[in-house]
Amino acid sequence: MDEIDRPVVDMDLLAASLRADSSDVSAFVESLASKLEEAVPARVRIDRRRSGMFGPKAVRGVAVDLGDRRLELRTDGGRVETRCARLSAGIVLKNEVLETDEWLAVLSDALAAEARRSETTRKALERLLMQ
Repeated sequence: MDEIDRPVVDMDLLAASLRADSSDVSAFVESLASKLEEAVPARVRIDRRRSGMFGPKAVRGVAVDLGDRRLELRTDGGRVETRCARLSAGIVLKNEVLETDEWLAVLSDALAAEARRSETTRKALERLLMQ
């Protein structure tokens, strides 16, 4: 298979990487936030908060804008809520709650599309998949 025919990102490998820590919700959310910050730093916003006055900051939310979608994940006390919004010129047209597996599939597709448009994103995703 030559360079032109090779897939930009192996979707199954990317989805497996994103799900790798899903058995432990806090580890999953922290890992996902870290991977997104490395892959698409200009397109992701991470909400980190302390649970107490001196405790470590933990990820409470992740929002990533990719193409015409805003994908959001919120966590509170071990519960995860995921949403996908359709955007047009930065305005939310449609917002829906998704099951986590479906949200991860949409995120994987959106990251792969971004990797096709951006060499930097493609290289960052390849580095994440090698870890």
